[in-house]
This record gives sequence, C-alpha cells and structure tokens, in this order.
Amino acid sequence: MNAAVAFVHEQLTNKKSLPKFKAGDNITVNYRIIEGNKERIQSFRGDVIKLQGQGATATFTVRKISDGVGVERLFPFFSPNIESVVVNKSGRVRRAKLFYQRERSGKSARIQEKKRAVETA
Repeated sequence: MNAAVAFVHEQLTNKKSLPKFKAGDNITVNYRIIEGNKERIQSFRGDVIKLQGQGATATFTVRKISDGVGVERLFPFFSPNIESVVVNKSGRVRRAKLFYQRERSGKSARIQEKKRAVETA
C-alpha cells in the first residue's frame, strides 16, 4: 500500500535536477515571478538555513541581508517556479539548522567556506 502511494507521488511530481546543497551553503535561487500577464526571473542569493521535509513537500530556507535587514524565504524543492539553483560557496558548519544566524550580524554572521582539494592535471 505504502509503495503504491510513493509510486503515484513520484509520477505526479516532475523531478528537476537541482544541485546538491546543504545548510551553510551560499546559493542563488533564480525564481520565476508572475505579475499580471508579465513574467520575469528574480534571483535570491543567500545562505541555506535549513532543509526540511521529504518527497514532494520538501523545502529549503534561504536567508540574506538586504539593506541591513535579514530576509528569509522558503522555497519548495519541486516548485515549477524555480528556474535554477546555483551553489556559490560550500559552507563549513556543524549543525543542520542554522537558526542562530538570525541573532548574528557583521563578522560573526559569516560562515566559513569549506576548503576543497585542488585537482592537479
């Protein structure tokens, strides 16, 4: 019974290939906005605070600072309005939910970038 429900869920949701990212990563979400009969793409660049849910109801929250004010936006993974997601930096964090970032500002709000091995060819 449960496998049948999962199968129908998979068939109905159109899978988009988003890159792998996690809490602490800095990403740019290009989101389609429809205003009346016009359509445009707006980019939202910030740090991923949390990933939550699974399957068709999975969401991720992105936080950015705009004019000195913290702005958080929640995006569904399988939203048809998400045009693309670009991972800018991979952050080094030690927890899955970064709610402590809400109280931080300035230098203490920075997330260290994860150092990657350099490929030599």
